[in-house]
Amino acid sequence: MTTTSLAPAIESRDAARPLDAINFFLADVRDGLGPYLAIYLLTVQNWDEASIGLVMSIAGIAGILAQTPAGALIDASRAKRGILIGAALAVTACALALPFLISFRGVAASQILSGAAGAVFQPALAAMTLGLVGPKAFTRRTGRNEAFNHAGNATAATIAGVAAYAYGPQVVFWLMAAMALASIVSSLFLPVDRIDHDLARGLHEDAAQGDATPKGFGVVLESRPLMIFAVSVVLFHFANAAMLPLVGQKLSLIDRNLGTSLMSVCIVVAQAIMVPVAMLVGAKADVWGRKPLFLAGLIVLTARGFLYTLSDDPFWLVAVQCLDGVGAGVFGALFPLVVNDITKGTGHFNVSQGAITAALATGAALSTGVAGQIVVRAGYNAAFLFLGGVAAVATLVYFVFMPETAGDAALKGS
Repeated sequence: MTTTSLAPAIESRDAARPLDAINFFLADVRDGLGPYLAIYLLTVQNWDEASIGLVMSIAGIAGILAQTPAGALIDASRAKRGILIGAALAVTACALALPFLISFRGVAASQILSGAAGAVFQPALAAMTLGLVGPKAFTRRTGRNEAFNHAGNATAATIAGVAAYAYGPQVVFWLMAAMALASIVSSLFLPVDRIDHDLARGLHEDAAQGDATPKGFGVVLESRPLMIFAVSVVLFHFANAAMLPLVGQKLSLIDRNLGTSLMSVCIVVAQAIMVPVAMLVGAKADVWGRKPLFLAGLIVLTARGFLYTLSDDPFWLVAVQCLDGVGAGVFGALFPLVVNDITKGTGHFNVSQGAITAALATGAALSTGVAGQIVVRAGYNAAFLFLGGVAAVATLVYFVFMPETAGDAALKGS
């Protein structure tokens, strides 16, 4: 068994470069087709908004059901890289099949498989990172992971915008497949023999004292901070998930030819903003604490919901969408840190990530379906106001009930 107290505090270069590359190339695959699928179905397949919301919700439900088993699998397995590669291959196959699928059932089936496979990426990347760099370097490395993830998204969106303008929205499916294959090649250079699998599942405290036995999962379920965090992120994603697809649909209705390209502009600029935000979180989360940073992201999300309603001008919509770079950048970098804070020593880091991701995916899946129904019945502005109100509730819940999790003292008695 690896001696976890001797785990590296600073990652070596042969681990850093593959982690950078994996996060860069897996970015487009990890986040899914999302708004691109919505635009494709709206403009090429001529689906209505309610059907688009339904198929995206079905995909989200598949991901929800897979999240907790995926986290448990990562906790228990020593073949983390192999699991990640298998999931990337499944997503690649689904992306390549989409242009040939014309029925609701066919598209839904492809998205069910893709959503289930995608459940692996978050816990696998977090586990391999923690197992390679150790808890002392985890905060900074997580910020770096997210920065490369957002840089990869920005690059992919730029390519998608240019290519979609020339060849149509379906080109994004081929781009996703190419990114998935590149992530697989990058993962082959990862020094998996140096992964401490006790560290990777969050056993660093007890393992350092010679006890590497995972606690019962009831320890996690009884954690009040974990439950509050789960509620907060569910509300966050319920408010956030539908905003970008709705903006994409509005842009497509304004100009069908420029819809995908304008969506790519939204994504590129937002992702570019996420890079320094994620790096800032990685550098300062241990100093400033997790709570004020997460509250800042929630406040920005609330503002976006209301700002969308002020104008239908494409430049205004794109400008407001750029604020997503702050909220998403903060959340992406903080999520594994807060879960690790709360679950350290239990041996359930990744299954806890999976369970909470299942909860937040529930919010995201319901978001697109509910928002699509609101648009059909009351219009886009009503949907944006509703989502902004949900974000305001999330802000209040987090501010009032969530303790600071940076440092052991913060959670004592919680």
